[in-house]
Amino acid sequence: MFRKATLVVLALFVFAGFSTAAEDGPKAKGKDFGREPWVVDIEDATVKNKNFRTALWTGQNLQMTVMSIKPGGEIGLEKHDSGDQFIRVEKGHARVVMGESRDKMTFDKTVSDDWAIFIPAGFWHNIINTGKNSLKVYVIYAPPEHAAGAIHKTFEESEADHDR
Repeated sequence: MFRKATLVVLALFVFAGFSTAAEDGPKAKGKDFGREPWVVDIEDATVKNKNFRTALWTGQNLQMTVMSIKPGGEIGLEKHDSGDQFIRVEKGHARVVMGESRDKMTFDKTVSDDWAIFIPAGFWHNIINTGKNSLKVYVIYAPPEHAAGAIHKTFEESEADHDR
């Protein structure tokens, strides 16, 4: 019964537009399941994601995105003053750097499959893909950081959307 329920949820997930969402630049929107109860095979959704970032669930106080970072690519140096962040590596190898100042990264760790990264509010951070394949991660923001349903196909689209 549980396997059937999981298959039904995944089928709804695919048919709802996750893999075929319209993409017309940085403000492209896909199906965001936020504000409604939802369950998902998060590993499957993360590994299958081909976009740099896709917001899948955006609630009032929390957001979940999935990311695919090309070899040699990165999330980009950033900080979130108003909330904490959680990142889980589903697949790949990465370097995690953090610090209280953008010019002084005092935290530097290597991570791979199944590692969790906790980023306190106000810390500068970056995740750099050091592997030969795409780095697959999911990210939990509290509070939400991106527009509900946001799709950024590339790092450059994400950066352009942040600059607005």
